[in-house]
Amino acid sequence: MTAGGQLPAGSFHGVDTVIRLAELANASCLDGRLEELRGRRVLIATRDQLLAALALIELDGVAQRIVLCPPDLSAAHLPAVIASAGADAWVRDPAMPEQDGAGLRICVTAVPALVGGDVARRRSHDTDWILPTSGTTGAPKLVLHTLASLSSAIGAPQTAVPGALVWSTFYDIRRYGGLQIFLRATLGGGSLVLSDPVESIIDFLARAAAAGVTHISGTPSHWRRALMSGAAATIAPGYVRLSGEIADQAILDNLRAAYPQSSVAHAFAATEAGVAFEVGDGLAGFPASLVGAPVAKVQLKIAGGTLHVRSDGNAMCYLGEENEALRADDGFVDTGDRVELRAGRYHFMGRAGGVINVGGLKVYPEEVEAVINSSPWVRMSLVKARRNPITGAVVTADVVLADEAIEPGERPVGEALTRAIIDSCRRVLPAHKVPAMVRIVPALEVSAAGKLVRPSA
Repeated sequence: MTAGGQLPAGSFHGVDTVIRLAELANASCLDGRLEELRGRRVLIATRDQLLAALALIELDGVAQRIVLCPPDLSAAHLPAVIASAGADAWVRDPAMPEQDGAGLRICVTAVPALVGGDVARRRSHDTDWILPTSGTTGAPKLVLHTLASLSSAIGAPQTAVPGALVWSTFYDIRRYGGLQIFLRATLGGGSLVLSDPVESIIDFLARAAAAGVTHISGTPSHWRRALMSGAAATIAPGYVRLSGEIADQAILDNLRAAYPQSSVAHAFAATEAGVAFEVGDGLAGFPASLVGAPVAKVQLKIAGGTLHVRSDGNAMCYLGEENEALRADDGFVDTGDRVELRAGRYHFMGRAGGVINVGGLKVYPEEVEAVINSSPWVRMSLVKARRNPITGAVVTADVVLADEAIEPGERPVGEALTRAIIDSCRRVLPAHKVPAMVRIVPALEVSAAGKLVRPSA
């Protein structure tokens, strides 16, 4: 993965296991069968994230193609993924039945304990990295990247001391956002604390703190849940990153208050488009000056109200979608994320396909959520549509309240509280965007990718 065949310093921290990357120079997690996978199209389908991380390092430059399967990939969609990727081998963990990979020529069981011996590390291929898109209910599209495109936004190591950076992420590294952190840690000579889907936020943050985490990332929903857990103060990172969802002003302000010693940044990235930008000025949205800069490494434009990105970080193509172009003729990728220019700054409104139609007028749920989340009584919210015989739909909101201990003063209760939240929306939003009903709920569902689960259209 690095020039000259030298593995980066540092280590991977799983729930129960710590593996030093240097140990991979003369050992393998692939049961001594790495050579069998040379030139193959390999599906990495382990449930254990640590095994996936080790397999990625071993297979880059050896396999013809690596296909990353996140743990929430439906078994019903696996045959379509195998067919689209042309996979002929797979790496599994010991807990997975062999029949899950029926039809693949080679099955290798990864092991958490490295096996020493004569490990052939010679580079023989420019490996394709295949990632599934997220956010769909059907079979995911597969996007083709290379290590160069995936790492195009990663600069030089941020420290000259090997292993001094300790990264962590709420993401799974088999999603684009988590993979970016995996690459920053390994290519930058740092360590990485991996999360686990069955682990509580409190336990995860305790492990990250014990490892001395310095850099940590997650979606805004991840961070809201961390703040709600009461364990956010367990860690004291120097860098906090948000991506994957719209970072509204409320979550940026809350993280600044929780980590006053930290640099808090929010980034925009998409599996197809790559990393578009990172903003560290503490404000929601991004400066208009980023759009249209002619010599920028990443070029942005707004067309049809959505953000388009052109850079070396763009994916190459979709697999199995010969008639669907990933890029336009000018090389830009349409992210599908709608933006609006206000006072010299672009603000994200929401996904083009997520609009609520209220009597012919458009409402983007994320815009309303940003207003609701700005209330000192609210931690997070989910805006959705409810059918209405007159307007077709009206806006409603489910709201999770902030912890009493962090609220200034006393908050209303019961109906007075929901009315106060609605009134706060009326002060800044047009009438058709104001929720007709607010419901207080104990929690909101968050997907395996760290995003709010929204009703399907």
